[in-house]
Amino acid sequence: MAKTKRHQGAAKRIGTTGSGRLTRGRQHGGHLKVKKSPKRKRSLRAVVSVHASDEKRLRRLLPGL
Repeated sequence: MAKTKRHQGAAKRIGTTGSGRLTRGRQHGGHLKVKKSPKRKRSLRAVVSVHASDEKRLRRLLPGL
């Protein structure tokens, strides 16, 4: 039987913590950084946990994670 494959688009964006919680990066941090304040850019660097309502959908995309 073939191996189960993960959704590679989601796998590149979603990580896991040691306890198994899913983490993600913040949006709006990719470009146009000149007009953003330093405080805002600092907060965009942070990794946050995935909301509970999205977790079931993401776990289906990422089997074995």
